[in-house]
Amino acid sequence: MKLHLLTSIRTNNFTDDEMMAKIKTMWEEASSKLENNEECVYGVYYDYENNYKGDYSLSVAVERDGNHGAASIEIPDNKKYEVFKVDMNDEQGILKAWSTIWKQEETGVLKRDYSYDFEKYYPNGEIEIYIAVK
Repeated sequence: MKLHLLTSIRTNNFTDDEMMAKIKTMWEEASSKLENNEECVYGVYYDYENNYKGDYSLSVAVERDGNHGAASIEIPDNKKYEVFKVDMNDEQGILKAWSTIWKQEETGVLKRDYSYDFEKYYPNGEIEIYIAVK
């Protein structure tokens, strides 16, 4: 799947005191570039230093026909994913889904690949988190 990048950052969930501010600014910048709300928007996690406790890159991207002059990222089609649905009735739904992912990894239930993971935001408001697994 080829996605066109809108904006990117490099951060760490545990050692970057500016992580939340960086993510908020990145999403605000991306939102200003969206032409309409009819397409799926992706939060793509990649270039992992090691595991979820290390540095990683995060980009906001969209699927679009044509190049539109944007940089792109290619997510390999041959990856296996575990999909986590975000509870849209909970304002902490995304954070709780990630907490579940990290818990499952810590207990050995989830064997992450640490290649490309992504949050998929549908136009109807649904969100799914795709975690690459071995």
